[in-house]
Amino acid sequence: MWLIRQAISRRLYLALAFIGLVVPLLAWALLAASGSVNPVFMPSPQKVLARIASWWAEDGLLGDAAISIMRVVTGWALSALIALPLGLFIGSWRAVQALLEPLTDFVRYMPAVAFVPLVMLWVGIDEGAKIAIIFLGTFFQMVLMVAEDVRRVPMAQIEAAQTMGATRSEILQKVIVPSAKPALLDTLRVTMGSAWTFLVVAELVAANSGLGFSILKAQRFLQTDKIFAGILLIGLIGLAIDQAFRFAHRRAFPWLYGRH
Repeated sequence: MWLIRQAISRRLYLALAFIGLVVPLLAWALLAASGSVNPVFMPSPQKVLARIASWWAEDGLLGDAAISIMRVVTGWALSALIALPLGLFIGSWRAVQALLEPLTDFVRYMPAVAFVPLVMLWVGIDEGAKIAIIFLGTFFQMVLMVAEDVRRVPMAQIEAAQTMGATRSEILQKVIVPSAKPALLDTLRVTMGSAWTFLVVAELVAANSGLGFSILKAQRFLQTDKIFAGILLIGLIGLAIDQAFRFAHRRAFPWLYGRH
């Protein structure tokens, strides 16, 4: 069990995952019940669950979740639509890498929140502005990760294809892309997580709905139970999406998991 990268049974994996999720929740419940922390700063899990129930029944939780999911997925999908081919070119040709990678690295370190005033000027304050913030937060990181995935394709495979007379287009389509696919799907999964981290920033832009907006609104009125509820809901939605990506990865590339 404790050997490096040793496989464990599915049942043991699920049991350990359950423990890893439940123990922090129990610690939170015990801390809140102890009375050593002011409930204003650390509401109990029961109070947070009650807030989620009232949010669902009275304040349109389903609509808030739906609009936030739409914003995140749209911004992430637009990033992927451009970043995948651009990263492929950067990773495949050194001239393109020299031309674009330094600029991408430079912009990547600029905080997305700093672009909020410019986005409001350029795009306005409607849905496009919120999607643009998520796009800016994920695009440059995704480009560099895709380029790195492409560069990890063994040069021996490319040279073998060249020896057999393959054209550049054929090498891209039949060697580089198929070889990089597992890593590319992992990159999409990781950057989806990054997209969710920019949700609250995106919903700073004149929003009147969404999970991030609800968290910011609750902050103004010191409703920490609703803040906790919003954070937990974002985490649960993100976990569900992450598990869907992992499932798709296992189904698409079963040989990586020892199943044929």
